[in-house]
Amino acid sequence: MLQQISGRIDIDRLVQKFKKTTLLVVGDIMIDEFIWGTVSRISPEAPVPVVAVTHEDLMLGGAANVVHNVHSLGGRVLLAGVIGDDQMGEKIKGLMTEQKINTGGLIVEAGRRTTVKTRIIAHSQQVVRFDRESQGPISTKSQENILRYIEKSWKKVDGIIVSDYGKGLIIPDLMDFIIHRKKDDGKLVAVDPKMNNFNLYTGATIVTPNRQEAEAASGKQIKNKETLVEVGKSLLERFASQAVLITRGEEGMVLFDRKGGFITVPTVAKEVYDVTGAGDTVISALTLALAAGSTFSEAAVVANYAAGIVVGKVGTATVKPEELKRAFSGRARS
Repeated sequence: MLQQISGRIDIDRLVQKFKKTTLLVVGDIMIDEFIWGTVSRISPEAPVPVVAVTHEDLMLGGAANVVHNVHSLGGRVLLAGVIGDDQMGEKIKGLMTEQKINTGGLIVEAGRRTTVKTRIIAHSQQVVRFDRESQGPISTKSQENILRYIEKSWKKVDGIIVSDYGKGLIIPDLMDFIIHRKKDDGKLVAVDPKMNNFNLYTGATIVTPNRQEAEAASGKQIKNKETLVEVGKSLLERFASQAVLITRGEEGMVLFDRKGGFITVPTVAKEVYDVTGAGDTVISALTLALAAGSTFSEAAVVANYAAGIVVGKVGTATVKPEELKRAFSGRARS
């Protein structure tokens, strides 16, 4: 039978530990472009809204948003990833520099386009999204540079986040390297997975699929509590991980671990305005809490509260320690 988490978490003490915790994020870097406006009429050319643009924003996305979330929560963070030799790649460098985030692991690959996701937002609602990206594997030279950076950084960090968006960075050689290094010293490795790469994550500490990914990886549909438990157990075996956290949107999360625990984490979001980047927040808060000494169940609760905060904001958002503390005290505003 599924159990609900009980007990208290000393969030003040945990947040203080965040400041002494360092994570390395390895993953697909992108930039989120938001074009904001209003709609007052339908186009005479086609049955689509005409958006009168008011302003535009560029925000760190993908693995860069994971880094931003860790940094915002007070953790120390490094990023290993590839950007293109283009204007948006420079924008990513600039945004990270503004936040005083280390850019030493940004590998520039000539001829490769920096991934850009553009969203048109009108009256706080997303009208359309279009993507400009490279999805092929990164070059051999970029792979070598990424591996060197991971090797150089390994002993400096308390945990590794693999942020896989399927844009060509997370490949077998890279994951083999990370998992074999993990076996040597037991370093924490958390993975936010992508649909086509499930076979690469075997041996990670914890994997965080959403419902669709969990069903695809297990080959089973989640129809009720019984099938949910079957899927969770199946994923523990498939990934050979210590834990699996299945995120289920408005239904919250369910944590499965090797000790036989199946724990529900009910959603705490009061209002949902935008789920953009919510998975990035989950993996960031979860891994930061684990690396700071939390149990899997405690870390899942922290991640759930953090996600509940960001979905109450429009755009690619992050969470500050003060917001997390207020959420735990029951005074958070969505």
